[in-house]
Amino acid sequence: MNFETWEPVYGQILDDFGYPREGDQRAREALRELVEDQTDGNATAAVEETLAGLAFEGETVAVAGGAPGLEDDLVAIERASVVVAASNAAETLRTLGVDVDCMVTDLDKVPETAQELATEGVPVAVHAHGDNIDVIESIVPAFDIESVIPTTQARPTGPVYNFGGFTDGDRAAFLADAMGAERLLFPGWEFDDETVTAEKRQKLAWAARLLRWLERRRDEQFALLDGRRTELDVSSFG
Repeated sequence: MNFETWEPVYGQILDDFGYPREGDQRAREALRELVEDQTDGNATAAVEETLAGLAFEGETVAVAGGAPGLEDDLVAIERASVVVAASNAAETLRTLGVDVDCMVTDLDKVPETAQELATEGVPVAVHAHGDNIDVIESIVPAFDIESVIPTTQARPTGPVYNFGGFTDGDRAAFLADAMGAERLLFPGWEFDDETVTAEKRQKLAWAARLLRWLERRRDEQFALLDGRRTELDVSSFG
């Protein structure tokens, strides 16, 4: 996913939520500076080396979401050869004794799990956006920086990548796609959770649309979108 393809969709997301682009850009720069400071200016090479270890070509990747049903969906995990966990799904899976190959997070939940995984050498895609600059600046310095993959939803720069996606879950899917995954499975996902806030429901709606876009780009059908494709309009995504 190059930024020129992503940017028109990103613009629609910003407009829908009323988020300022400048906030994402400030967050990106804060994360970039932290990573560069901790790698003595060799951040780009360090991140490239970490990404090289995420070669998913030919692999079935479980993109694990943090919905309460994840514990009941371990069959999908067992069918996968790689597990990419979104946010608190990483903690749930570790509690169940399931190894995680990569975590994708904006650090709004279980930051201690992200830190533990990074210390163990598990890649953690840390995402910077306009609402989490303080969290980035307070938590990332404690990470084993060699395991951090810095990401942004704004224009990528230096060691900070943009693989596409908006929420932790769909960004995990876009990351797996970028790393060459042959097939994607989606245990632990729930789009219709009425217990969450209105903003969270809006984010889940965007996650569904973005996954619909991704499956079209991949010429693949994701089972979690069965029965809802007709309501997911991605005609403006290109």
